[in-house]
Amino acid sequence: MGYARVYSVALHGVAGEVIVVEADVAPGLPSLVVSGLPDAALSEARDRVRAAVQNSGAYWPQARITVNLLPAHVRKHGSGFDTAVAIAVLAAGAELPIGRLKGAVILGELGLDGTVRPVRGVLPAVLAASRAGKELALVPLANVTEARLVPDIEVRATDSLGRIIGYLHGVQNLLDPVSERVPETSSTLDLADVLGQERGRRVIELAAAGRHHIAMFGPPGAGKTMLAARLPGVLPPLDDEEAIEVTALHSIAGTLAPSGTLVRQAPLQAPHHTASVAALVGGGPGLAKPGAISLAHHGVLFLDECAEFASGVLDSLRQPLEQGQVRLRRAYGETVYPARTQLVMAANPCPCARPGGRQTCQCPSIVRRRYQARLSGPLMDRVDLQVDLDPVRSAALLGTEHVEPSSVIAKRVLEARGAAAARWGRSAKTNGDVPASMLRDGRFRLSRSVLRPLTIEMDRGRLSARGFERSMRVAWTIADLDGRIRPEAADVREALELRSRTVR
Repeated sequence: MGYARVYSVALHGVAGEVIVVEADVAPGLPSLVVSGLPDAALSEARDRVRAAVQNSGAYWPQARITVNLLPAHVRKHGSGFDTAVAIAVLAAGAELPIGRLKGAVILGELGLDGTVRPVRGVLPAVLAASRAGKELALVPLANVTEARLVPDIEVRATDSLGRIIGYLHGVQNLLDPVSERVPETSSTLDLADVLGQERGRRVIELAAAGRHHIAMFGPPGAGKTMLAARLPGVLPPLDDEEAIEVTALHSIAGTLAPSGTLVRQAPLQAPHHTASVAALVGGGPGLAKPGAISLAHHGVLFLDECAEFASGVLDSLRQPLEQGQVRLRRAYGETVYPARTQLVMAANPCPCARPGGRQTCQCPSIVRRRYQARLSGPLMDRVDLQVDLDPVRSAALLGTEHVEPSSVIAKRVLEARGAAAARWGRSAKTNGDVPASMLRDGRFRLSRSVLRPLTIEMDRGRLSARGFERSMRVAWTIADLDGRIRPEAADVREALELRSRTVR
């Protein structure tokens, strides 16, 4: 009979907190009580852990067992505490020596046969342990590659509870598999496949260079989906910090690739138009899960047939697009997920969606207006580039005109982003992220003559203050791509035209 404690990690969104798992074994009727705000999965650990210990050949104390998770006011979720609970109970009641795991964090779900099963969120959990000063993380074997993405902490693996018990008794070793290097895969989708859409290709290049949001309207077969799917291929690879953020989000959602390697390419999320608010921005019972907009962090959220989405679902994107994060409030607290993504929307111009566009459309004008009014004004005000795409002609498909591949465009995008980053310094990495105050700063303020097209439209009530600032950001991107130090009047006009769907 005695007391013992080990450590694990609780996740709240992408933030982790080291949790003390303490066990007390005292005389009394055999029982196991778990305290410290556990959820249903953790409360059910009583029977799961007992069976795993007994099937691992260890002695389960026949006494009154109390397991407490500290801090007690922090809600704990999931079955990732199973292994830590088992070790704490055995150390307190069966005199299991835990000196070799002193200060280590222990993660893993237990099967009834004593196997240690993988859990979600290992990457952010180990990252939190490293930041808390822990030097060792014991994780399930299936999560070891993911856990080793975190520097400055030793990671060891196990496949069973019995192996941990043997290791603590000095008769077995923990697993230390060599992480196999997985070759990086690049996107096989190339903008060279998109024929006859110079306007669409220009918009994709501008969006990639400045991290601008896009809305494309056009008949079926105009190339809207092809263009959107190829946008990640011209975005720069994620740097180390961005890659860890994206990989952590996918780890929490359970969508991380089996290889467990860092996500280096900008992710693409394309939810179906029947998706709910929770699927798009996050939510669900218990611990709120990240939605598609967070899984597209530092990447692309593509809403195909966006006019078919429920209006409430689309409008739920307005705040995350402005703030770059999603705040999900529940009765027990708030969960925050990053959501700095590029929104790409595509829609047919009308319900009939004839291949020839307006020339063959049979919808009355009131039907067309009602169909496009499904996209609310406040949402569209946050979209920098709004263009109509014409139908592709046969001459474009049968011609021999050279079309630039994604690799050439990606090089120009990288150079343009480098120019923007050098100009804005620590304030922003891209033109789409630069604060409005910087645009009005004396060093970067554009002259009245250059901004005249925007001032005219704003004074006529056809452009909001947000639209004014976003058009300036697009003008800076145009200048960066064309190699100019500052935007000219022609750049501002093009930015305005690309926002008002009047380019021809």
